[in-house]
Parts: sequence; structure tokens; C-alpha cells
Amino acid sequence: MEFAFEVFASDGKARRARLTLPHGVVETPAFMPVGTLGAVKGLSPSDLEAAGASIMLSNLYHLSLRPGIEVIETLGGLHEFTGWQRPMLTDSGGYQVFSLANLRRVGVDGVTFRSHLDGAELRLTPESVVQAQWRIGVDIAMVLDECPPWPVTREAAAASLDRTHQWAIRSRQAWQGTGMSLFGILQGSTFPELRQRAAEQLSELDFGGYAIGGVSVGEPTRERRAVVELTAPLLPTGKPRYLMGVGTPRDIVHAVQQGVDLFDCVLPSRNARHGMLFTRHGLVRIKNARYREDSRPVDPDCSCPACRRVSRALLHHLMRSGELTGAVLATQHNVRYYLDFVMHLREAIASGTLGRVAASVAACYPEDSSFSESPATPDSTASIS
Repeated sequence: MEFAFEVFASDGKARRARLTLPHGVVETPAFMPVGTLGAVKGLSPSDLEAAGASIMLSNLYHLSLRPGIEVIETLGGLHEFTGWQRPMLTDSGGYQVFSLANLRRVGVDGVTFRSHLDGAELRLTPESVVQAQWRIGVDIAMVLDECPPWPVTREAAAASLDRTHQWAIRSRQAWQGTGMSLFGILQGSTFPELRQRAAEQLSELDFGGYAIGGVSVGEPTRERRAVVELTAPLLPTGKPRYLMGVGTPRDIVHAVQQGVDLFDCVLPSRNARHGMLFTRHGLVRIKNARYREDSRPVDPDCSCPACRRVSRALLHHLMRSGELTGAVLATQHNVRYYLDFVMHLREAIASGTLGRVAASVAACYPEDSSFSESPATPDSTASIS
């Protein structure tokens, strides 16, 4: 199997790179659409390919519950099972330690979950997580980690970090000989000294790549970005850096400026199903009455199926009517926007214009965690360029 990571352009700390994996090449910075169960909601593998996706993310915890690791392995592995033939990354289930706190028990050896589906027990250990990801044939596997909530005391965060580090050591040992890339995950909440310790400890283990975890779990934007600013430059320069679960266009361009290479987030698909569309001019809430008779495409600069073929008025009608086609078209658009967005960031790094692009993003997407439509809408002159 072939693994390589080559940085060939930069703009400040930002890197333009190429990640070579067994199932293909990923140009970075890159966005990974989230297909938790093996598919992005509403999109086929060919839809993702047409949108320009080079890598997709799935979740080991959810796949372990259904259809089960044995089923996927029997059917030829995750790529054969899903029909997605490009690179695949699987999260280990560490986020579920946070999100399903009332259904799990964390111990020294691993995590025991009660299935959110039927209450059946699921046991994850550092070794079993690595083994399961190897069995289903993923390109990039994530270590099992403990993702603490926010707020959290320093004492609790330190204890959690110690446990995550021990799991990382065990994961590293189990990884040898599997032939896949394994990424370590930095935790430490919002405590700078814990994040620095995590970066030092994980760097010594020489993983295939490194992820910044435990952000976007409720902490303020300023604290989240401070974690990224501190930790990204501490990670090995010759390995890919992945910011987990983030985020908005503004969060992504900020992290790219700190040297982050890979991203995933549910915002494009989840917000699409609620009628919130990302455009080069700002956020559009397509259910608003102002779009009832609007004959223009959602984004005239976009070439997704929705923008090529239908109007804002039709999407408004479909979304207000609860028609499934509306959610599918909206998802196609949002995913295409995100993939085009990171492509634009790659071009900006190569041309040395990333600062200008960051200013454009800030103008189109003012700080607003609710993503309510801002004055910088497609009716204004602001645009990302």
C-alpha cells in the first residue's frame, strides 16, 4: 500500500499538499463529507464524485452496531460495501464517548457502550478499534480516544488525557503490520499546557498523521480557535494535520492559516436538510418567504445540479412542502460549496492570496453561531474571492 504526504506550497503557516493513499490522492487542504453509516445522507457515491470529493468519512461506532464489522468484511470491505472507491477515513468512536455519555462507561482498558438502538453492549478497546478498521479496509484509521465535554475541570481533563495517551500507545502497537495509516488524536480541552503535553507525547509515537480533537464540543469560538492556533504548529511538519468536526467556512479558513490540512463536519448536509444553504455571498435560508418567487439559482457561480437546473423558488417550494427532493438538491449544493471552497483555498495558498480570501470569507460569514441570514446575502456585493 502506498502512503505519502508532500507539502509543495505555503502561504505563511498554511500548506498546500498532496496526500497519497491506497485508494487515491487527496489534495489538501481537503474537506471530507461525513457519511456516518457509509453514505452522505441523500447522496450516492457518484453524486460525491461529481461534486469533487476525494475522501469520505464514516464512523466505526455506528458501523459496528449496524450492519456490523463481520458483515462489511464478508462483503469485501467498506469500499466494496458502500460503492465508494476513493479514500475512506473512519472515526473510532471517541466522539461518541462525549455525545453518548449517558450510554457508556469508560475504564482503563476501553469503553463499554449500551447501543442507542437496542441497548446491546458494545465494547471498544484501543486494540479492537484498530483491528476493526483494518478488517474493513479503510485508508485512514483513528485511534480510540476520550473526548471530554466542555466545560471540564483541569483535573478531569488531565486524567482523560492520560487515559487517551495510554490508549494511543496501545493503538500504535496494534497498528504495526496492518498496512493502513493510523492517526493519533490530541485532547486536553482548552488547557494550553495539556494540549502542549499531548502534542509532545503523540509526536514521539510517530503516527501516520495527527488530529486535533475535543473542539467544537460547546466551547466559545475564541477558545476553540486558540486551541487550533496553539496546537497545529506543534505537530510534525511532515505529517497531515486533521481538525475534527470543524466547521464553518470561517473556522476552516482560520485553521488552514494555522497549517491544518484535513477537515470534516456535518454542517453541509445537516444544514441543507433544514434549508440553510452556503453560497459565495453568504448564507441563504431558502424557506424564507422572500424566495417564493425568486427565479435565480441559489448561487449563480455554482455548478451543482440545483444551481444548474432549478430556481430558488422551486427549492423554496420543495423545502416548505417537506419534499425529499428539496433536501437532496440542497445537500448536493452545500457539499459542492464546501468542496469548491477548499479548492479555492488551495489555489489561494499557491498564489499567496490566502489573506485576501480570509477577509472575503469574514465579510460573507460574520461571526454568528446560529447561522442566521446576515446582511451579506446573495443580494449584496460581498463575495468570496
